[in-house]
Amino acid sequence: MDEKELKTEIARILNRIPREFRRRLENVAIVVEKRPKKNQLKALGLDPRRHTLYGLYEGTPLPERSAVYPPLLPDKITIFSETLMLDFPDPDELREQLRATLVHEIAHYFGMDESEIRDLGY
Repeated sequence: MDEKELKTEIARILNRIPREFRRRLENVAIVVEKRPKKNQLKALGLDPRRHTLYGLYEGTPLPERSAVYPPLLPDKITIFSETLMLDFPDPDELREQLRATLVHEIAHYFGMDESEIRDLGY
C-alpha cells in the first residue's frame, strides 16, 4: 500500500464511522505524515530511540471545551504512514491497524483517556 492508497483507506474508514459520531467531528483536520517528530514523542514521555506512534491527537477534547472559549485552531489527528507501513507490511493487517489507530485518536477527541480506549479494545 502506498501513501495515496493509505489516504483512500482513511476516507473509507471515516465513512464507516457511525453517523452520530461523524456529525460531531467538527473542526478536525486529519493529516498523514511519514513519522512522528522527536518532540512529539518526548511530549508524550516516549523515547524517540525506542518508541514510535501510529497516530496522534492534538487539540482540546470535546468534554473540555467551553461555549465561551471555543478552540481557535482546528484539532488535528495525524496518521504516521511510514511507521504503519513498516510495521504492517501485509495490506489486510495494515488496514486493520489503520482503522484501530484512527478510532483510537477519534476517541481522544471525544475525551477518552488511554485506559478507557484500551478497555474498548483499541
